[in-house]
Amino acid sequence: MKNSFIAIVLTTLLFSCQNKAQEKVATVAANNPTIMTKENIYQFKVTDLYGAEFDFSTLKGKKIMVVNTASECGLTPQYKDLEAIYEKYKDKNFVIVGFPANNFGSQEPGTDKEIAAFCEQNYGVSFPMMSKISVKGSDMHKLYQFLTQKSKNGLEDSEVQWNFQKYLINENGELEKVIAPRTLPTDASVIKWIEG
Repeated sequence: MKNSFIAIVLTTLLFSCQNKAQEKVATVAANNPTIMTKENIYQFKVTDLYGAEFDFSTLKGKKIMVVNTASECGLTPQYKDLEAIYEKYKDKNFVIVGFPANNFGSQEPGTDKEIAAFCEQNYGVSFPMMSKISVKGSDMHKLYQFLTQKSKNGLEDSEVQWNFQKYLINENGELEKVIAPRTLPTDASVIKWIEG
């Protein structure tokens, strides 16, 4: 009888300690927004230039380059390099996903239909191109919130500096590198990452 009573008291104390510990963890997390819940890109579904849904979860196991594009930018010729590396590596678990954006100098004024025609006619773009979005500011797309906020991507805070900034996502859907707009897609550091 005495042993049963001691067992009950010990069990009660144990549950009490566990509950207090859980409450403390919950309180710390609620009061500390810097505690991160690392996300991955597979949670996102977007719309392509032709109005079809594009689900990032279909890219599991592939390296992904996400790039914001524009048709009337001094860096627009990068489409040629993007297409070249896509053609070279698309059968080696690599994909590029382009996001036209009009955030910098109004250099992407066209409609989705006009953007699609421009990309195809001028650069033969065959990698997936999405519907035009915002990559900065108060109307920033949720995908770009993930790419630019350490609290979501677990790597670093960044800001999209200009058109053709590249975000490199590993085979687990996690942000691994941010590449500046003026760095060409064919730069040795990018190729090394793709082939690594």
